[in-house]
Amino acid sequence: MHIGPYSYDDFLQLIKSFHGNVAPGVVIGGIMVEVARGHLPAEVLFDAVCETRNCLPDAVQLLTPCTIGNGWLKVINVGRFALSLYDKYEGKGVRVFLDPVKVAGWPEINSWYLKLKPKKEQDSALLLEEIRQAGPEILGWQHIQIRSQLLGKRHRGRIVICPLCREAYPAQDGGICRACQGEPLYLTDEPAEAGLEAPALQSFPAEQAVGRRALHDMTKIVPGTSKGAAFEKGQVISVGDLCRLQQMGRRHLYVQEENQVGPEWVHEDEAALAFAQAMAGEGVTFSEPPREGKVNLVAGRDGLLWVDEPRLERFNLVPGVMCACRQGYSVLTQGRRLGATRGIPLFLPRADFHKAMALLSDGPLFSVLPLRPPRAGILVTGTEVFMGLVEDKFVPIISTKVEKLGGQVMKSLIVPDDRRAIGQGVQDLLDCGIDLLVTTAGLSVDPDDVTRQGLVDAGATDMLYGAPILPGAMTLLAHIGGVQVMGVPACALFFKTTSFDLLLPRLLAGLKITRRDLARLANGAFCLECKVCTFPQKCPFGK
Repeated sequence: MHIGPYSYDDFLQLIKSFHGNVAPGVVIGGIMVEVARGHLPAEVLFDAVCETRNCLPDAVQLLTPCTIGNGWLKVINVGRFALSLYDKYEGKGVRVFLDPVKVAGWPEINSWYLKLKPKKEQDSALLLEEIRQAGPEILGWQHIQIRSQLLGKRHRGRIVICPLCREAYPAQDGGICRACQGEPLYLTDEPAEAGLEAPALQSFPAEQAVGRRALHDMTKIVPGTSKGAAFEKGQVISVGDLCRLQQMGRRHLYVQEENQVGPEWVHEDEAALAFAQAMAGEGVTFSEPPREGKVNLVAGRDGLLWVDEPRLERFNLVPGVMCACRQGYSVLTQGRRLGATRGIPLFLPRADFHKAMALLSDGPLFSVLPLRPPRAGILVTGTEVFMGLVEDKFVPIISTKVEKLGGQVMKSLIVPDDRRAIGQGVQDLLDCGIDLLVTTAGLSVDPDDVTRQGLVDAGATDMLYGAPILPGAMTLLAHIGGVQVMGVPACALFFKTTSFDLLLPRLLAGLKITRRDLARLANGAFCLECKVCTFPQKCPFGK
């Protein structure tokens, strides 16, 4: 058996000189590369993708011109022992993988592949001999089309100097380099700003602060009654304030006149205001001036709260800063507070301030998306309802929820469990000029439930069927042209709150709902079936 231009034994020696030892994964990877090249036209210029960091990248770099350095080899670590070679311009290629079913017939390879015994107990010589004998027999392969995003070489773009570490980095990474944003590679005894935990502030006994200005807001709390700033930043302390300060437990104060800190520090008010300005997107306003070092973010209009959750998490990883908000996708009314931000210490190190601002440089963290008033059509499916054996309860339920969000039901129809009747009913509703079609029932596993098939016949595309939401597991989402389609399972007849209540606002906000979006809903999408429903104000459903 030859692997590229090498005999099997010569390839083992090449691996040893390159890898340090004869790694079985690199040996198998070499065979995989050979199989993949054999299914590509000889003249094609190809790139490579490895689905694991282990061994396969070495095999590709040993046998092809593709390397991580020149960008022709990409490692997308999804943990599968597979690699692909593909036309670097068109994306058509071949994926080769180690097939568990075929491997099962080779005991030593199977034990190595599935880690059935520790490495020290493996018989390396027998393993390599089995790999020689098995060759391509343990592999599977398939034709693939690489996503367009992976085609071509990505350029780093403009290079700039990081203002914190003073090293060069791609400007597209943000206002500071990724290491200074919180992705350091190394532990060091001399981190930037290591000793700057707080400026050296001078405090004075309250009676000596008379006639001077407070350095920050001072909070007064009356348990169970009130909390607020009894003294504001810049307020001049008077003799008459001393008793109130003592009642608040304030016997020593920081004053502005004696605490002029250097430019390496940012006051809590300045930091909070800068954060809020960067975080607030369309439909979001914020309170000025800061109170108690904090700025509240407020809904500037009715709508659906959108939160950039990954960047919010990264922001909160920066030392000394915070931002908390309401649950994303909450329906808000104008004027409702949706979150707040602040610096934790009275003075934030400017280095940390820059880190936080760099994470906010890519755009706002919050928006309030307006909800369009839908023109809805309701299609009730069910032969028993169509024949009058059972009274319909769906239309009033759905109508109430649509109207609560400012919409109008243009028309409702009841059709039997028949694909042709469902398709005709859909067309009748579309002819009324609807932009939202809600179908009800007929979505379970019963043979009579053909709503889903009838929607397909009517032209539904991009269908998602099933969601990790209870009640509402058999929810359906689709489109017919520009009309949004939502299939509501029969559980909505019993439960006051279902998947319909969670997903309808997203549709009306114009958000595309993907399978991943539905999967993320699972954490919290279990209804407690309370006797008195308090959704959405005092209910954890969907949160």
